[in-house]
Amino acid sequence: MAAAQDRVVTGAVQVHADASGYEAILTPQALDFLARLHRRFDATRQLLLQARRARQATYDAGALPDFRADTAAIRASDWSVAPIPAALQDRRVEITGPVERKMIINALNSGAKVFMADFEDSSAPTFANQLDGQVNLRDAVAGRIEYSSPEGRQYRVGDQPAVLVVRPRGWHLVDRHFSVDGVTMAGSLVDFGLYAFHNAAALQARDRGPYFYLPKLEAMEEAALWDAVMAFAEDALQLPTGCMKATVLIETLPAAFQMDEILHALRGRVVGLNCGRWDYIFSYLKTLRGHRDRLLPERGQVLMTVPFLKAYSELLIKTCHRRGAFAMGGMAAQIPIKGDEAANEAAMAKVRADKLREVQAGHDGTWVAHPALVPVAQAIFDEYMPAPNQLQRLREDVNVTREQLLAAPNGTITRSGFDNNVEVCLRYTAAWLDGLGCVPIHHLMEDAATAEIARAQLWQWLHHGGLEFSDHAPIDLALFDHALATHVHRLRDSQHPGAARADDAAALLSALTHADQLGDFLTLSAYEKLA
Repeated sequence: MAAAQDRVVTGAVQVHADASGYEAILTPQALDFLARLHRRFDATRQLLLQARRARQATYDAGALPDFRADTAAIRASDWSVAPIPAALQDRRVEITGPVERKMIINALNSGAKVFMADFEDSSAPTFANQLDGQVNLRDAVAGRIEYSSPEGRQYRVGDQPAVLVVRPRGWHLVDRHFSVDGVTMAGSLVDFGLYAFHNAAALQARDRGPYFYLPKLEAMEEAALWDAVMAFAEDALQLPTGCMKATVLIETLPAAFQMDEILHALRGRVVGLNCGRWDYIFSYLKTLRGHRDRLLPERGQVLMTVPFLKAYSELLIKTCHRRGAFAMGGMAAQIPIKGDEAANEAAMAKVRADKLREVQAGHDGTWVAHPALVPVAQAIFDEYMPAPNQLQRLREDVNVTREQLLAAPNGTITRSGFDNNVEVCLRYTAAWLDGLGCVPIHHLMEDAATAEIARAQLWQWLHHGGLEFSDHAPIDLALFDHALATHVHRLRDSQHPGAARADDAAALLSALTHADQLGDFLTLSAYEKLA
């Protein structure tokens, strides 16, 4: 990022960065739209974040999440979401990735039905990353996106691109580069506002929404805020009411108890819910951080087949299909392994097994993170889901209880699992601080969600005391400090992404792990150190 400088663009919005080169995105009209969004909705956002903190305090004091008594009528009554647009009727394979120019072109050309362009967990929110992403998406919507590699290879979008869906940042994140009336803006409103202002009319004219994925929601009131934001934007941009459509990621433990309510709050525009499995596991850890009886084994043992995750995914399918909404499956973290045919086949077998589980359970589609996995996932869904979706599968056999959603699975903590958590969290944090939001590590695609699992597990294992490895050796902070020192030395001397920020990442991870309280989000702590 260029040296920061304040540039007052309008009387309401201040841009705290060198905005040269982004004049076509940061027009006075676009920034005025951002100011209107902020003034209308930020106070409500702040109240909802305060409610999150109050809810978490009750969990830390010993309470457990539960289905809401005050919304029982919503869960019991019969209602459906609005009809789903034709462009989203078949979502059997969706590819996700950051808003980098070549990635956008490759994803649109991947053969997937949908591309989720991500301003959130797979993007490090530098000013350049976020604004370049807006430029790239504007060019993609306009049909003029191209890319020339340093080697001279040309990239262009083909004749049948995937349907574009955009994920803005969650309600909890701010963007320090934008302020209104002296108050820092929400990253969610910056991402949504700029994308909608520049692209919504063109997308709506082609019956392509605009469409959004909404992350990190914890309650129906947070969904209702997004509904109000979209309704306001439709009116301000002179778009038909309800043309903006949303899919909500159920990736927090509190939200799992409010699926019906979240669908109801967005019933005029929601098209589905998604099993955001990695963030969901992290949220389980974070929400229940004070409950020693809810500790999880190492990440490699926390698969979607363990009871609490199976219950969550089946409840999502049942809830969605009852209401006429799609139930989307989640991401398998494996990526292709070049140069080792046996290892690659083993990785692909895990992907196929995961997608087979999803389609047989009743999911209407799934996620992949790499173009090479699109045909792998599609072959499974084509075989077992010949129709565009499985809305007819109501899963009335599913009856999920509170206890099932909260039950911690059995398992172990191995030395290698502990060490892997240290390495993944360190290497991901270093890469994120250097501006890269998704990183391949040991043939898995790691993003903020998977790094958060590693960080939260380390904190819990170390702070609840008395835990042992599977060989009965004690788990303690001295062991963590030694592992961190070993990995920071290796990273510093490597060619891995983020090597230059190894020491910064280690200092941050050490502070977070030694702290008496588990921090809410790694990215909140790291944001001020971002390049």
